[in-house]
Amino acid sequence: MDFDFNEEEQMLQQLVRDFAENEVRPLAAEIDRTGRFPSETIRKAAELGLTGISIPDEYGGAGLGSLATVIAIEEISRCCAATGVILSVNNSLVCDPLLKFGNEEQKERILKPLASGEKLGCFALTEPQAGSDASNLRTTAVRDGDDYIVNGQKVWITNAPNADWALVFCLTERTDKHHGITALMIRKETPGFSVGKHEEKLGIRAAVSAALHLENCRVPAANRLGQEGDGFKIALSTLDGGRIGIAAQAVGIAQGAYEAALNYAKQRTAFGNPVASFQAIQFMLSDMATEIEAARLLAYRAALAKDSGKRFSKEASMAKLFASETAMKHTIKAVQIHGGYGYSTEFPVERAMRDAKITEIYEGTSEIQRLVIAHSILS
Repeated sequence: MDFDFNEEEQMLQQLVRDFAENEVRPLAAEIDRTGRFPSETIRKAAELGLTGISIPDEYGGAGLGSLATVIAIEEISRCCAATGVILSVNNSLVCDPLLKFGNEEQKERILKPLASGEKLGCFALTEPQAGSDASNLRTTAVRDGDDYIVNGQKVWITNAPNADWALVFCLTERTDKHHGITALMIRKETPGFSVGKHEEKLGIRAAVSAALHLENCRVPAANRLGQEGDGFKIALSTLDGGRIGIAAQAVGIAQGAYEAALNYAKQRTAFGNPVASFQAIQFMLSDMATEIEAARLLAYRAALAKDSGKRFSKEASMAKLFASETAMKHTIKAVQIHGGYGYSTEFPVERAMRDAKITEIYEGTSEIQRLVIAHSILS
């Protein structure tokens, strides 16, 4: 399998790296501290085509593949994981299912503004009692003529306060959990649609998460993705792609922490020598470099598997599992290499450590990834 980038991918990587260094990194600490959504950065990212990277240009996207999406999300997350996941959600969890399951009218009306960055989307699956058990939904959608009447609550929805559209999963048939779920695109302006409490989080604080409240929301049936009962299939397919985005985010977090630790180890002296000259530090840096590269290659492999058109659940789960646990493991090491300074908010590694933890939880916990992998290898 050839992972050499073509000229277009090389140009994209350099473009996004320059953007991340010049526009994303300078704001990273401030938006983490305040929890402020980086609307100006997302607008600039949209101008570069980063809100719909793999979406064809006729639908407002950049027309590149999944590997390009991984490249871009890694580079952004290397400087700011919150900005990285805001873009990953719009790309992987909203635009991708619209492209795959939407009809032509929906692609023109809904996908095009989302992929171009004119609008922003969120993915609303999780409920207070339904996290890893995604089939245990209580949000309902009852057909009423040409509309659905939607009632329920969603929680921990990334981008919720800033999204113009939400991809919402509802029960249309209460007696059949898996086959009774339907996916609806709901506009923020819909009467009865409201954003609840903003969550105070350990990390990715600028990627604001909040609850969504749906009270007698009248949603046109024209906003339904696929057929009634297709929602669970759409959710699982979308999460497979989303896991590749989170793998890329985790690789970026780990890479940024590794670079900070490497530079610090070269500059910091102890007992008259740079700490990088000590074998204990060298071994930590060696493990970091090796395992981050392995995680990156798993993310690339999953992206290429997705673009092949074949099922890629195992590859996505392997990439997400290994990359997220690598990010958590090695951001802790980066803090350790910094010593007491690693515990200070003046250095970026403490933020990286806080940001890394969520990658082991959202879009399927590490335990869920192991179940998906086990099912694949044992079936």
